[in-house]
Amino acid sequence: MIRISKLTDYAFIVLGHMARGRAEVYAAAELADGTGIAMPTVSKVLKSLTRAGVVRSSRGAHGGYALSRPAEETSVATVIYALEGPIAITECGVDDHRCNQSDSCHAQGNWSVINRAIRNALESVSLAELSRPVAAEEISIPLHRVARRRPAELAE
Repeated sequence: MIRISKLTDYAFIVLGHMARGRAEVYAAAELADGTGIAMPTVSKVLKSLTRAGVVRSSRGAHGGYALSRPAEETSVATVIYALEGPIAITECGVDDHRCNQSDSCHAQGNWSVINRAIRNALESVSLAELSRPVAAEEISIPLHRVARRRPAELAE
């Protein structure tokens, strides 16, 4: 099973709150109260998101955290990368030289195609889209945005 960490899940909750909210700048305590996530966890999430440039922070009486770019311009992949690192389901999707089996692996090229498709799918969904409330029956995979052609080496 492919999963994101709980911290990344919390990041999407915090960012969703910011994306749907009316304020431009949020105090960490305000985000903790608004999301129901413990303050130390919100602080940890905001620190990672700030370091990655997803949010920006400002100090002072009117300081806090704000989205660095509009939610429509921030991809789900950007957020996952900020907290999880490179997006891949196999080690060779991150670094060809990490795997001890790379010399004898015949699936490596196919995994790179799959890894690329997953990254493209995550890049195609914005934080704004992810933050919009929808009923379960309305959810569909945006196939029009994901490459539909199968590479020749996977079609066999």
